[in-house]
Amino acid sequence: MRKKVAIFTLLFTLVFGTFVSAHSGRTDSSGGHNCSDKSKAKGLCTGYHSHNGGETPSGGSVAESTPIKIDKNCTDFGTYDEMVQYWNSKGYSATNDPENLDGSGNGVVDDGLPCEVPSGYDKTLINNSPEQVAHKKEEQDNATGEKEGYPVGLTDGYQETPSNSSSAIGTDAYKVGYSATYLRGYDEGKKKIDGEKTKANNDGTALGEMQDIIAIPTEYATHPGLKKSFEEGFEKAITVRVEAKKKEYTDMGYNEGKKDVYNLPKDVEEIYIQVYQIGYDQAQTELKEKYVKQGYNASFTMLKYKKPNITNGKFVGWFKEGFESNKEVAKIVEAGFALGKEGEALKIPSKYKKGEVLFKHQYELGLELYEEQQSTNRKAATGGVGVVALSWLGRRLYVAKKMIS
Repeated sequence: MRKKVAIFTLLFTLVFGTFVSAHSGRTDSSGGHNCSDKSKAKGLCTGYHSHNGGETPSGGSVAESTPIKIDKNCTDFGTYDEMVQYWNSKGYSATNDPENLDGSGNGVVDDGLPCEVPSGYDKTLINNSPEQVAHKKEEQDNATGEKEGYPVGLTDGYQETPSNSSSAIGTDAYKVGYSATYLRGYDEGKKKIDGEKTKANNDGTALGEMQDIIAIPTEYATHPGLKKSFEEGFEKAITVRVEAKKKEYTDMGYNEGKKDVYNLPKDVEEIYIQVYQIGYDQAQTELKEKYVKQGYNASFTMLKYKKPNITNGKFVGWFKEGFESNKEVAKIVEAGFALGKEGEALKIPSKYKKGEVLFKHQYELGLELYEEQQSTNRKAATGGVGVVALSWLGRRLYVAKKMIS
């Protein structure tokens, strides 16, 4: 009998212990209880059941056969990363933690962080943790900011309005995302409008090369930057055409001025008449300088002015003007005569070489006077100086002075 009691007791203990360990929860006086939501979620039971094999208080059926499942404890994991991986794979959170990993097994669901978090651990890796929720919120705000910042920046850049990437209103994460894509969009908008402005400028240039009246296409008229670029291209082309035509009339005036032919243009704008006159006057100035210089240089070789072999009366006048303007000739004449009057040998200084003809001529006149004086002195020495000799000497001196002047 004792042996039967012992065997029964051992079997009862094993069976009762197995069912108790299947899931947590208190039992009523009949040894059973209703299945909790947590146990249902883990698949441990479905309704009221007994752990001792008895019937329900209301005469219900015996407890169903339920697979035994042992809950995990924090100590069951080798590392915290293993525990987080398990937590995440189950989809647990602060409000869904059947195995009570959140709260270190004390039965209290608290912050959604399973077990004991090591110092410095990235809590955003923990599924549904407050940190991960906040992190995802920041990511979402950042993504929203990126999505909304780009088109605004693109429009501002294209419209060439001042960059304003800090205009976003929202969380810091939203502002960071907005600013990043706004600037990228702004740069792309600027590049786009710069390319279109280049085309507008080229189109304006092409029109200006063909006509003088501007006509801005609609596609450019509505954008200030494009309108300005088109106008600049047009004005540039007009300027090039005007400058080319001005050069044409300037050259015309210059060429006719060189020929001393004056044909002032008619039926053209005043600016072209003005440049013709400028070209003509320049040519006439160069012509005058040419003939004045010829006359000036001729005075070094001519003892007396002689009209040049030039048919144009204006040119002859310029030649004579140059001839009479030479003040160097007077110095050459004076120096040559003085050297001869002293009875010195002929030696022309280098500074008078260009007037060599005049210098020699005056030297000979001076030398002739010198010799006459010497002859007179010799006669006086023999007592033969008379009134006739003095009269002759006075005449020669008068002739010499006339030549110098």
